[in-house]
Amino acid sequence: MITAVDTSIILDILTANPAHIKSSKSLFTKCQLQGRLVACPIVWSELRPFFNKNTEMETIMEKLGVDFDSLDRVSALLAGTAWQDYRTRGGPKERIISDFLIGAHATVRASRLLTRDRGFYRNYFKKLVIMEEGV
Repeated sequence: MITAVDTSIILDILTANPAHIKSSKSLFTKCQLQGRLVACPIVWSELRPFFNKNTEMETIMEKLGVDFDSLDRVSALLAGTAWQDYRTRGGPKERIISDFLIGAHATVRASRLLTRDRGFYRNYFKKLVIMEEGV
C-alpha cells in the first residue's frame, strides 16, 4: 500500500497543530503501518520554507518515513485536465495548479491520499481513495 501524504498532514505533525494533531498523527501512523509513504515534489516544495536548511528537511522527512516521489507525464496531464475543469466550472482562484498536481500524483502513483482537504480532492479526482478514519 502506497500512501501519498499532503502538506497539511505533515505540518500538523511537525507543528503539533492543536486543531488537527490527534487525527493527523493517528492516520499518519496507520498509513505507516500499512505500507510506504510518499510525497510529491509539490509537497516537498511547500514544506521547505519551514526549515533552515535542505538537509534539515530531508532528515525530518527520513525520520517520518516519507519518501520523495516524482511526478510523471500522466500525473501532469491529469492535473491540467482537472484544473481546466475547475476553471471551466467557475472555480474561484483560491485553488492553484499545485493542489491539482498533488491530487493527480496521488491518483496515478499511489494507492490513496492522506489529506485534510478531502472535499476538494473528491470533487476533482473521482478515482482517488482518500484516507480518513475507518479506512
